Amino acid sequence: MTASKIELIYENTCPNIDAARQQIELACNKLDIKPDWLEWEVSAADAPKHIHGYGSPTILVNGKDVSGEMTAGDDYCCRVYANSPGNKGVPIVNDIMQAIQSANTTNSMQQTKSRWTINSAMLPAVGVALLPKLACPACWPAYAGLLSAIGLGFIDYTPYLLPLTVLFLTIALVALIVTARQKKNYKPLVLGIVASVILLTGKFYFDSDSAMYVGMAMLVIASLWNTWPITSKTDTSCSACVHPTND
Repeated sequence: MTASKIELIYENTCPNIDAARQQIELACNKLDIKPDWLEWEVSAADAPKHIHGYGSPTILVNGKDVSGEMTAGDDYCCRVYANSPGNKGVPIVNDIMQAIQSANTTNSMQQTKSRWTINSAMLPAVGVALLPKLACPACWPAYAGLLSAIGLGFIDYTPYLLPLTVLFLTIALVALIVTARQKKNYKPLVLGIVASVILLTGKFYFDSDSAMYVGMAMLVIASLWNTWPITSKTDTSCSACVHPTND
């Protein structure tokens, strides 16, 4: 499950701080994620601006109050949660769980969209690589007829084919580098580099269609591999290993 930022906001004299911690821990345990959160005491010198305006205790997930409220009044007032069946001074576990799940879903969608956007950079390289080299004069009339049929005069793009291929392959590799750094996984990048070398040498040195197609296939595999999410290993740390408190 994608990690979300959980924050507990409290005031030192609030009697419900420990109960709020227990609610967070219980919600995390039910979702099978590590109970891990930040704590902010409203009067602390290092307290960030975004925590002000909430009563004590307040639980935020990715900056949003799990109860659905924008703010809860005075920093130093005790909160009352109307839908809590037991202790009215803490949010219910289901609200915390729903906030975490919603945030994780949003995070996953944004990350997937970002990875696909980055990996689409390899499409121009594949497209340019598929262009013929026009090395065979006998083929020129066929290309000329095709271009004339769509309203274009015959253009000899051969001098620009190699630099364009190198340019677009470089863009594709830069995209792989960006995502590799984010995910700390460089294997797709290595595969992409090998694929680029095979594609270039196969097309422009050995004039081998087979080698070119192998390189293109490897580049596509590297891009898909780069997009595939990494499954986190199950955390076995104990529930006592949460962030230290300030009180």
